Amino acid sequence: MEEILRTEHLCKYYGSGENEVKAVDDNNLVIGRGEFVAIIGKSGSGKSTLLHMLGGLDYPTSGKVYVKGEDIFALKEDALAVFRRRKIGFIFQAYNLVASLNVWENIVLPIGLDGQKVDEIFVNDIVATLGLKEKLHNLPNTLSGGQQQRVAIARAIASRPDLILADEPTGNLDSKTSDEVVGLLKLSAQKYGQTLVMITHNEDIAQLADRVIVIEDGRVKA
Repeated sequence: MEEILRTEHLCKYYGSGENEVKAVDDNNLVIGRGEFVAIIGKSGSGKSTLLHMLGGLDYPTSGKVYVKGEDIFALKEDALAVFRRRKIGFIFQAYNLVASLNVWENIVLPIGLDGQKVDEIFVNDIVATLGLKEKLHNLPNTLSGGQQQRVAIARAIASRPDLILADEPTGNLDSKTSDEVVGLLKLSAQKYGQTLVMITHNEDIAQLADRVIVIEDGRVKA
């Protein structure tokens, strides 16, 4: 399997001396193209910190992250921002939709920010896959939580990133909607050939993944 993501001795420490906290402690991970990997762990285990570093949102204390063979922290800040926008899709628990933009505008926003042309056929296919066809002109505040998260998924997929990172994407949803959203996320990633790495504290949801990674006290256990 072709490697899409790799970490080497990845560390993130806060504080010093007796107060030092090893949020992420010397982790070596390899994730292949097209894999769906769930990262589980208790609150405070370091899983969100790890995900943020995998996506170049937070700098490590030491160690490296390679995405598609690119040492992302060797890039200058502007170049890293462009790399993130083109190669990595993010889905957060809080949806992070722009309240004044309708569903379609929210989905294509990152593509426009990158100065790229929107592939309307591709985006409409995503919209249909995620059941959002009837909601394209709606503002986020008129949608349910599950619908808003679907918009966030569509936005993450629309720019055709190689890697999708999802941080507790079902944290604000009831269990029925959670299962539905994860099912759609998995289906979309498979359909569009994308690699999906998802953080969750829900073990039932984690079982839908191809592989489960457990993190405890900043260290990957499995």
